[in-house]
Amino acid sequence: MKLFLSEGSPGALKVLAAAEATGAPAELKWVPQEAHVVPFLTRSQLPALHLEKESFLFSTNTICQYFFRLSGKEIRDLGQDESNFSNQLFEWDATELEPALSAALHLHLVHGKKGEEVLEIIQKPLNYIDQTLVKRGTPYLTGNAESAVDVVLWGALFPLLRDESFLPDELKALRRWFQNMNQKEYCKKAVESVWTPKGLLELKAYLQKHPAPNQAFEKPATNELKEEESAQRSLSEEEIAAIAEVWVRGPAGLPKPWKPQQPILPVEGMKNVLITSALPYVNNVPHLGNIIGCVLSADTFARYCRLRNWNTLYLCGTDEYGTATETKAMEEGLTPQQICDKYYTVHAQIYQWFKISFDYFGRTTTPHQTKIAQDIFQKLLERNYLLTETVDQLKCENCARFLADRFVEGICPFCNYEEARGDQCDKCGKLINATELKKPVCKVCQATPVVRSSQHLFLDLPKLEESLEKWLSASQSTGDWTPNARYISRSWIRDGLKPRCITRDLKWGTPVPLDDFRDKVFYVWFDAPIGYLSIAANYTDQWEKWWKNPEQVQLYNFMAKDNVPFHSVVFPCSLLGTGDRYTLVNHLIATEYLNYEDGKFSKSRGVGVFGDMAKDTGIPADIWRFYLLYLRPESQDSAFSWNDLMLKNNSELLNTLGNFINRAGSFVCKFFGGHVPTMELSQDDKSLLVHITLELRQYNQLLEKVKIRDALRSILNIARLGNQYLQVNEPWKRIKGSEADKKQASTVIGVAVNIASLLSVILQPYMPSVSAAIQEQLCIPADYNVVTNDFVCTLPAGHQIGTVTPLFQKLETEQIENLRKRFGGGQFEDFPLNLKQKVVKGEQAVGTKELQEEVAKQDNYVQQLKAQNAEKKQVDAAVSKLAELQKQLNLAEGKAKKRK
Repeated sequence: MKLFLSEGSPGALKVLAAAEATGAPAELKWVPQEAHVVPFLTRSQLPALHLEKESFLFSTNTICQYFFRLSGKEIRDLGQDESNFSNQLFEWDATELEPALSAALHLHLVHGKKGEEVLEIIQKPLNYIDQTLVKRGTPYLTGNAESAVDVVLWGALFPLLRDESFLPDELKALRRWFQNMNQKEYCKKAVESVWTPKGLLELKAYLQKHPAPNQAFEKPATNELKEEESAQRSLSEEEIAAIAEVWVRGPAGLPKPWKPQQPILPVEGMKNVLITSALPYVNNVPHLGNIIGCVLSADTFARYCRLRNWNTLYLCGTDEYGTATETKAMEEGLTPQQICDKYYTVHAQIYQWFKISFDYFGRTTTPHQTKIAQDIFQKLLERNYLLTETVDQLKCENCARFLADRFVEGICPFCNYEEARGDQCDKCGKLINATELKKPVCKVCQATPVVRSSQHLFLDLPKLEESLEKWLSASQSTGDWTPNARYISRSWIRDGLKPRCITRDLKWGTPVPLDDFRDKVFYVWFDAPIGYLSIAANYTDQWEKWWKNPEQVQLYNFMAKDNVPFHSVVFPCSLLGTGDRYTLVNHLIATEYLNYEDGKFSKSRGVGVFGDMAKDTGIPADIWRFYLLYLRPESQDSAFSWNDLMLKNNSELLNTLGNFINRAGSFVCKFFGGHVPTMELSQDDKSLLVHITLELRQYNQLLEKVKIRDALRSILNIARLGNQYLQVNEPWKRIKGSEADKKQASTVIGVAVNIASLLSVILQPYMPSVSAAIQEQLCIPADYNVVTNDFVCTLPAGHQIGTVTPLFQKLETEQIENLRKRFGGGQFEDFPLNLKQKVVKGEQAVGTKELQEEVAKQDNYVQQLKAQNAEKKQVDAAVSKLAELQKQLNLAEGKAKKRK
């Protein structure tokens, strides 16, 4: 194999060090920056590793991982947990560290900047590495020996941290690790080869040729005001007076809430916001990670948009076609349509309980879906953007069917996960062709499939690449795309687009309207995003005013990161290829993954909270909403924790937010007969108004950029300011003092209850039921549910409030421990050891109850096959599997009786 390097390429240091560290048998080839090594890419891409024939690797991180895996070093040294954490760090490097370093290097090497101006950009990533090393207590990032991720991060950091002025003294763990890596012989050799005077000039030239990164985008959003930006220093006396004047003037200056006509359509001259959240598969009950990844995040933003009087339409629905539905139908002994009807209702009920405010929640199994999808297909066909190719596929001869996507399972060729699907690995997230799986099995009968050929249609993505790049560049430069969405979409183009198959050998799907392909349906990832359009068409026959109106409509897509390629590349190419002026995504908001405690959610193992279970915990929906949004995985994976849920409920909600609102309202009732008292603002009171106003503006700035989690901190900061204001002024004491003290108590209580009023409005996107409860208790007029940049007195002196009661209840340790046990899965000793299911760390096989359910499902499937007059060998295989399950059930029940 040959490793092509350029002295000016930022990735050269990484791959050369990795090659030296592992003794990779790669022949080094030094070529100019502009050398076009990879033939199927449209531009130069270096470093590149030529493996054999036309096989190349050209992601620096992938090349480094390949060298370590080739040597066997990483597999030998890393356990499963370390391997998982290593993969997380590779993702973090690509989405967080590299963009920040690129901006910092550009500023340092091209513009000659030093000191704080550069350090500010990379401070947060450096802190993260330091904290990781401290937390894990190891000399290297994944343990006691260096791994590929150590080499990758060292190679990324070296060009900047070689100047130790950018390595703060307080980051001791980072400093030790970096200096230790510098002493490695393979790192020294890489530096000697790459970091030459010529190499430095080449790197500078490389940076000059590439656009400077958007530093404003790379900087993390923060709620913390620097000292020089504090209220007193950033605002003049005139500005402070103006804030107080606006507050005193009251709600007269507030706009009335916008009430759109039905159906909601774009309005000329208004900000028209179209919001979609990724369509959930109908066959799965969504767990908490699914809910925060799309519908809850989108709902929070949609509610905020409505508070800003933006003309807003929020659409979603269930994704109902494809192999996922067919396999679920077989499992439950139902038809695909019956499965869709059953689980559509389940989804709708779950989202209703979580207070998700869809303007319309539809589904993809509709005539509009067929019409619109086939229309897009026909236009792509007419404009020569479709190809016909022969595809090798896995076919189960026992079931007499091609095994598309979820009908086949095997070992992932990338990360060796043992339950990867035939379209994508749930562990590493990589897309897979089913024939690439190692040890594939048919999910229906467990037989080993064979490779057979079939004709399929492909979307010619390379032909659309230029149009895509032009649109993508404009969208990302003007819109709010999350870092992972930017990186994933850029990496697809960087790696070179390839034709994408858009058909499948299935029956359950949108039919392909073309001779020789009428026995096929559209692949779900061509078909499903078109569901956004068909759901809009089911909502209104004027749907094109939203979807063919890019000049007037701003489109926001919400999803988890695994959906990004389809929304940023495949779906936009499908629409661009038609030649019609479709509304394409302006803002792509993608989360990382939410895990459950120390592992993953698993319905079959009873691990984790799923949407249909949350209401049975006795914890209100708004508490779930608050906690999920509080730990929303915006920049890296996060994990649900029962202890943390209890902590956040009892501290942030009960002690901070609820305590303040309850005290403010109770003081009005106790000392002023339920009427808001007279307020005469002192300079200290005006200072508080300034702090509240600045937090309100920060809240708006963050939510306008869809920084949902950070904006929640602004709400809590306002509640903290209110609590501090009450504590410092002690109105319960002053009300018993002199006339001056009574006046001050009156003002403090009046201002406090108005802060509570403000909180009720800005809390509404996060906790709509709590918001409504506060407004009912304080008798706040509905017309005040509007958010501006100004804090105004909405409850003037004399305003009558209602009965004030506590908003939140304390969660007790015993209650939380019971819930943890309930959602932690079954007990190991209850499981039959001969069941064909993996029992690995963090995973448990099913018990007696689950086996009974499996037997019932398999029996239904057998009856279904017989009713359909299926082939004898298919029926025999199903009967054989039923007998095996029954045998395991008998064994499990026998063991259970012995224990009793």
